[in-house]
Amino acid sequence: MATRFEPDTRPMIPDDIARIVVSPKSYTNDEVVYGAFKWLRENMPLGVAEVPGYDPLWIVTKHADIREVEKNAKLFHNADHNPVLNDQASDAFTREINNGSLRILSSLTYMDPPEHGSFRSVTSNWFLPGKISKLEDQVRVLARQSVENLLSFDGECDFVKDFALHYPLRVIMTLFGVPPEDEPRMLKLTQEFFGVHDPEEQRPEIAADPVVGAKMWAATLEDFYGYFDKLSAARREQPNDDLLSLIANSRVNGLPIPRAEANGYYVAIATAGHDTTSSSTAGGLHGMLLYPENWDKVKADPAMIPKLVDEAIRWTAPVKHFMRNATEDTELRGQTIRAMDRLMICYPSGCRDEEVFADADRFDITRSPNQHIAFGFGPHMCLGQHLAKLEMRVLYEELLPHLKSVELAGEPRLVETNFVGGYKSLPIRFTKN
Repeated sequence: MATRFEPDTRPMIPDDIARIVVSPKSYTNDEVVYGAFKWLRENMPLGVAEVPGYDPLWIVTKHADIREVEKNAKLFHNADHNPVLNDQASDAFTREINNGSLRILSSLTYMDPPEHGSFRSVTSNWFLPGKISKLEDQVRVLARQSVENLLSFDGECDFVKDFALHYPLRVIMTLFGVPPEDEPRMLKLTQEFFGVHDPEEQRPEIAADPVVGAKMWAATLEDFYGYFDKLSAARREQPNDDLLSLIANSRVNGLPIPRAEANGYYVAIATAGHDTTSSSTAGGLHGMLLYPENWDKVKADPAMIPKLVDEAIRWTAPVKHFMRNATEDTELRGQTIRAMDRLMICYPSGCRDEEVFADADRFDITRSPNQHIAFGFGPHMCLGQHLAKLEMRVLYEELLPHLKSVELAGEPRLVETNFVGGYKSLPIRFTKN
């Protein structure tokens, strides 16, 4: 059970600010959520939130503090509690259906040392920069196909629904080994997986349930497991050179990878492997539309595309948080953190920290250095970061030469989630060269 914090000894975040940071709905409005993060960085960069229905938790908003927590995986654990923030009722439901445990998914995000290192090593070599670079020709073919499809629209489309959602999905599923005909199913399950609090993504039969988020998560995982159990068995019988075959036939500590851990890998790749890249790709275009000097610069000098990619990832920060808990009493930013205290690591806030990023709310592809932490930091840093950057760079290289101008054709819309998400709609008008 989480520790009850003493309000007279620890900095207590005002209720309205705490509710904004915790609530999934806040993340549909950048002005609201980034305004709350800015207030916290300026007034209470490390404080305690006590929101009704949730365990009390520390909210970590500064770039330096996030790095400090992230680099020390032995002191700040993932797995002793839920690494994803849920309300108390949802955690209770998860324990009820999962033999008293909150570890409902055996992915890397639910693991601590030494288990984490053992399972991360299964694919860590596959994701090395040198190996990823060899995929560029294959990725470029897929990028050109996606651009051709976009250009087939008559000057107007939804950049997310018609384009950005599909290209990263096509890339990761091709490398992963999922048949093309199953990609719509993977996209739908991903939207349900990360959009458990979004009314437009909730399954009708459980949308009105008070623990709809936890039930959606569990139902989606069951569907993923049912799908990947069959595909994994097929790859054990007849492996090939795809990523799914690598995982299905791997051994950890001398033993075949267990079903739960294999499925944890499959789900992570089948969801985060494309959703975050879709969000950052759309964010890069939106940033240039809001700050058009960036469009002019990158059109004049395509060599700036890698900087565009980094700024898009920083500015969008698709992973909104992970939770950690202290394994022993410690100190952070002069505050005493007790053993088993929970901490909410707020990556979007760290990516807008004014001490690290000048004019942090501005989209600026000339930003240098760009030391964002949208991929995390330390031993839990995103395995797929080099693939994501390759995908985005190649896509912009193929897309931008074909576009003379782009403008918004409607209001952008964001997914209702405090975990992983970004754009669900970005209507645009464009003229072709």
